[in-house]
Formats: sequence, C-alpha cells, structure tokens
Amino acid sequence: ALPICPLPGDRGQDFRTLPGDKLKNPELDALIRDIQARQELVHSVLEDEESPPIDFVGSVTMEVAAATLAPRIAERLGFKLDEFRKEKTADDAFDYVRRTIEGSGVFVLLIGNLGSYHTNIPVDIFRGFAIAYKLAPMIVINDQDARAAWSFTAMHEVVHLWLGTTGVSGEDTTAGIEQYCNDVAGEVLLPSAELNVFSGALSRDRAVEMIDAYAQQWRVSRQMVAYKLYRHGKIAHRTWTEIRQVFHERFLVFKAQQSAKQKESEGGANYYIVKRHRVGSALLSLMRRALNDGSTTYTKASRVLGVKPRNVEYLLSASANRGPR
Repeated sequence: ALPICPLPGDRGQDFRTLPGDKLKNPELDALIRDIQARQELVHSVLEDEESPPIDFVGSVTMEVAAATLAPRIAERLGFKLDEFRKEKTADDAFDYVRRTIEGSGVFVLLIGNLGSYHTNIPVDIFRGFAIAYKLAPMIVINDQDARAAWSFTAMHEVVHLWLGTTGVSGEDTTAGIEQYCNDVAGEVLLPSAELNVFSGALSRDRAVEMIDAYAQQWRVSRQMVAYKLYRHGKIAHRTWTEIRQVFHERFLVFKAQQSAKQKESEGGANYYIVKRHRVGSALLSLMRRALNDGSTTYTKASRVLGVKPRNVEYLLSASANRGPR
C-alpha cells in the first residue's frame, strides 16, 4: 500500500462503470499523475522541435459508423490485416500494431503498476488510458492484462484519440462510447464478415472450442472474439456471459502462475529489456534525440522513461532490442 494516499489525478473522462470503492483507487491515481507528467515533458520537447500536430486527433464523432471509421483508421496507420496475422505470437502481433500506431505520431506505453508488482493494478480497475492531445498523444495499456488483449486495447484507445476523448477505459462494454470504441477496434482487427464461420446455434462448450481456434488464427484475444459474436447476434447474451467467465477463470490461473515468476525475476538481468519494451521505441528514440541536441536533460529524460537519471544511458544504449518475444 502507498504510505500516503495521493490526490486523485485528473483522469479526463472516466469511461468505466465501477462500484465507488474501485473508482477510488490510489495506485491508479498515482499512475495517471505520473503519465500526465511524462506527457507534458514529451509535449515540451516536441514543441521545441516544432513538430506538427497529429491531424486525426479529435477528427470524428460517434455519428460515424464503426464500419466506416475502421478502414479509415487502418489506412491512416498503415495497418494491414494480413501482416498482423502473419506474426507468429501475440507479442509479435502487438509489436506490429504498436509500430503502426507509433509511426503515426502516437506514443504507446505498457504500464500496469508503479514500478513494482506490489502495486499491480488489476484489469478490472483499468485496461487503458488515452491522452488525446494533438501534440504528443499518448496511449497506456495495462500490462497486467493478457498479452493477446494488448492489440485490441491499443486499437480501442486509438479510437478514443480519433474522438478526441482523454480518459480511462475499463472492462465495461455497455457504456456508449466504450461500446463504440470496441466496435471500431474489433472491426479493424477482425472484420465482421469473417464471423460467418460461426453458423447455427452454438452451445457454450462448442463456442469456446471454436473461439480458441480462431482467436489463435486471427491473432486476437478470445474475449474479443466472444464479444463480437455477441454483438453480431451469433451467440445469446447468456452464452456470452458464460464464455466470458470461462476465459476469465483461465486468465486468473495463468496470472497466478506468472506471479511467482515475476517475483523471482524482478530486478534481475532482464529488467532493462522489459523496461525498453514497456516504454516503446518511439519514446526511446525521442529521448535519445532530445539528449543529443540538448533540448532535454537527463533528469527530465529519466522522468519520461521511468528510470533513475544515472540509468538513462544504459536504457538507451540497447534500445534497438524490441523486447521480450
């Protein structure tokens, strides 16, 4: 627990529907304050470089149909579905999604705690966070989530950028804006026409079996496939609820297994490899450039990168590594 409860961070809009005790989460407030401080420093560097604003931030409203906006986003990002699906693992697929997003001028970070597993923030508290500024827009993905879900969360937050809405996203799929972002992101990663392979009345067990196979083939999360099946009337609400619970229980087992490994490896030799992957190549490249031309200091760079000033050079020196595979 934190020694002092921080003041609530300015979360922008809160897109979650949670009980009051979960809405008041001190770790999340501390994390958002930290991310906002990083974004302000990045914004300052880009202002000094006279970087152009990102044109698509705040460019649409929810009046644009999801099926219309999805291909527009894919084209603007240079995202190609066949390339996404050629990747061998969920990590590789996410790296591809991240490269397309960061190539458009958006910074994508993987952060799910305050620097230690002791402060891990559960996915049911927050799944993603978007800062929809035209200069230095930023997306944060809770890395406590299943890796197969990272690509979908990234695209979900991209839609928030297109809408110009800064705020926190959770697991809720019923709130109007969250449902819209889910529908657009789902259409980018799994076009509705491909759901035709699911036909006829599906029992829970048969649906789970098919979802397992196609989620792996399509390089998306099982929860996402189940959600799309429900949204398109392929499975009933009760079946979808049961399937969600099956996958959630699997995830809890997986997290329990990973928790022990995380405790053993924290602070080990792979710390900086993981850290570079969490920060992303876009921020690493920007901080290297800013340090070289004198537009930032090691103290400021350390805040952006989430390490101590004396470790900035070490982190940047091996930034060519793409992270754990």
